[in-house]
Parts: sequence; C-alpha cells; structure tokens
Amino acid sequence: MKQSQVFTGRNPYDGQSLAVRVENGIIRAIEKGKEEDDTWLSAGFIDLQINGYGGENVNAVGLDSETVVSLTAKVVATGVTTFLPTLITSSEENLIAALRVIAAARRRNSLVAQMIPYVHVEGPSISPTDGFRGAHPEEHVRPPSLAEFARWQEASGGLVGMVTLSPHFAGVEEYIAHVTARGVHVSIGHTDASPEQIQKAVDAGARLSTHLGNGTAATLPRHPNVIWTQLAEDRLTATIIADGEHLPDQILKAMLRAKGVDRSILVSDAVALEGTPPGIYETPIGGRVELHASGRLSLAGTEYLAGAMLPLKDGVARVARVMGALGDAVKMATENPGRFVRGRGVLRVGERADLVRFRANDPDNKLHIKTVLVAGQQWE
Repeated sequence: MKQSQVFTGRNPYDGQSLAVRVENGIIRAIEKGKEEDDTWLSAGFIDLQINGYGGENVNAVGLDSETVVSLTAKVVATGVTTFLPTLITSSEENLIAALRVIAAARRRNSLVAQMIPYVHVEGPSISPTDGFRGAHPEEHVRPPSLAEFARWQEASGGLVGMVTLSPHFAGVEEYIAHVTARGVHVSIGHTDASPEQIQKAVDAGARLSTHLGNGTAATLPRHPNVIWTQLAEDRLTATIIADGEHLPDQILKAMLRAKGVDRSILVSDAVALEGTPPGIYETPIGGRVELHASGRLSLAGTEYLAGAMLPLKDGVARVARVMGALGDAVKMATENPGRFVRGRGVLRVGERADLVRFRANDPDNKLHIKTVLVAGQQWE
C-alpha cells in the first residue's frame, strides 16, 4: 500500500490551518494544521475554457497528441487540475480531427486522462454578426445539427461534454434538449438572441453563459439586452474572464454582485500566445491578431478581443482583490465549475486528491503556486 502524505496550508474560506492526508489518490483525513503556515491550500482549480497556453494551441490545424500532452503539463503548473480543451468554430473536418487527437492523447497519457474529463466545443452555432461572433470565423458559422453532433461523439468516443451556442437559430430547443438528455452541458454565448429565445433555451436545458459580458457587440440596447437577460436568469451560471481586459474591475464587481458567487465561475479563455512579446500574429483563433503591451489581445485593427493571456490563477487573484474575499474567488474556480465536471473541486474526505498550495500575499497581486496534486500525484 502506498505511504500516505500530508499537505498543509490555510483554508481560503476561513483562514484556518489544515493538514490534509492523502493516500492512494484519495483524501483520507482533514485535520487541524500548524497555525504558522502562510501557504493557502484548496482543491485544485478547474478551468472550463482553455484554447491554448504557453505556445500550445488545441485549435491549430494539424494538432497532434504531443501538443495536448505538452499543454496539459503547462496547465498543471498553474494550479489547474481539471480543464476543458476548447475548440472554437471551424469546419466539421477540423473539429473532428481535433477531437480524435484529444481522445488519443487521453488514451496514451495518464495525466491528460486525469485532467481532461471532456471537451468544450465553443460554436459553430453562434451569431454570425460582427462583435457577437468575436474572433470566430464567419465562414464556418452554421446552425446546430444533431447529425453533426452525433459524428463528433462517434469520432471521439463521446468526448464532447459542453457546447456553447446562440439560441437564435430555429429549432435550437430540440438540439439543446437532445444533447442535455445525454449529459452534455449547453452554454449560451456569442449570441444576439432575443430575451424570448434565451428563455426558451433555458427551458430546454441550457444552464451556463459563456464568458458573460464578452462575445457581444461594442454597443447594445440599454435594455433589454443579452447581458441583462442572462444576469437575471437564476438557472444560468455565468462563466467570467477576470483578466483585467475582458471586464473592467467595476463591471466585474457589478456582474458578480448581480449573479452572485454561487452562480459564477471563473475561466481563463487562455490562448497559445501567452509569454510572447507584443506584436502582430497569425493564429487559428481570429487570424491576424494584435498583442498589445498591456496584455490585451484583439483582432488586428479592431477592438474585438481574441482570447486572454493570463492563466486562471491570475483571475482568482484579481477577483480576490476586487471583491475582497479570497474564499469567494477560490470557490468560483473550484467548487462552482466542479458542479459541471462530475462534482470535482471540493476539499473533502473521500474525494479525489486534487489539491493546490499557493501564496497570495505577494505585492504583485498574483497567486504563486507551490504544490499541485492531481489524483494524489504531485507536480512541482
């Protein structure tokens, strides 16, 4: 039998010191730890939207399993123990090829299999209108198709577990009801749908909003509009990008207050250009994009964003600062997204030992990862 290990740190919810005993990949005991411990300890972070990171891009044409393995290793170093590779609007051929590669990577690599429970397909059934469409290619936007969905699942062994769509398409309620009945989460995003269309989508089973406040036109009606409608719908949990570029701090605070902590999830929406110098780049997401010195990534010559440059841990730090509550920020990156990933993201006896130890009291207002465990396996 594998020898047990003990990991210590302060609980971000109440500041109490903890000692978590792990054995055979499972949390076996949670006890009082040393009071002088200045490291925080929580369940591992869960990111429901990663397009790429550290030079690796799951949307690249010709994706191979080595890229998926490398991406996973880079993501775990940021404190994320579960993530969803996110494929954006593309041709059916490209989507199916990427799904097959990710499925193959899960079969060949145990860390990939542990960290990637399923894939998030963002599109292709989104608004074709500029602004609402964001960086998604207009030529590949198309109505939802149950036949295409079936081909995705056949090619990947049922690996698609979340779909982002716009409910403005005729017959979308049937599509939503069909896929949700099969355990797939439907999220509303990149949409110019009417309040009535959004309501029907929720009635059919949609339960998430993708990066609420973004993927919209630069100018919206004062009211009603797609943001207010989704903020007010209690059955929708909002995913939010807290990188300082997608939502100004005042808007971030107002949206979190309106939606509430329990119905809010932090995502990174990270892309592969993280770590590169400012400049103009050609990418699979958005084509020609400009990375500004501030860290803002936009479609070249426009104000439309083309993804985010920061990992989830930095969004957690930002929300903790803006809202004044580290525990709430951690909850939005662990327990809340865990509800959509087989109940992961909780620090509890009997659960899988996905843990992260981090420092959060440094002057740069970022989290600094010290230790990461995925199913009890430690990654430095």
